[in-house]
Amino acid sequence: MKTLVVLLVAAVAGPAFAQADFAQKKNCMACHAVDKKVLGPAYKDVAAKYAGQNDAVDKLAAKVVKGGTGVWGNIPMPANPQVTEAEAKQLVTWIMTLK
Repeated sequence: MKTLVVLLVAAVAGPAFAQADFAQKKNCMACHAVDKKVLGPAYKDVAAKYAGQNDAVDKLAAKVVKGGTGVWGNIPMPANPQVTEAEAKQLVTWIMTLK
């Protein structure tokens, strides 16, 4: 029953819900939120910072998989080996729509 409810909500809410759910499953939401800073920056802030950069999706997808530090402060973003490069690009493409 729970799965049916989730599928119905996803169908009504559309791709944005599905991407947020995917980000939750990949543990991204432990450190990030769409509209507020948690440990890492809000996804809307990431989208604003990288808006207009042609290489943003590739650059950020690499950071999702390999980790990084220094861009948003001293707290490092850990590597996420459970996320494939294709999944990272899918997530970052969604994040870039959250302006």
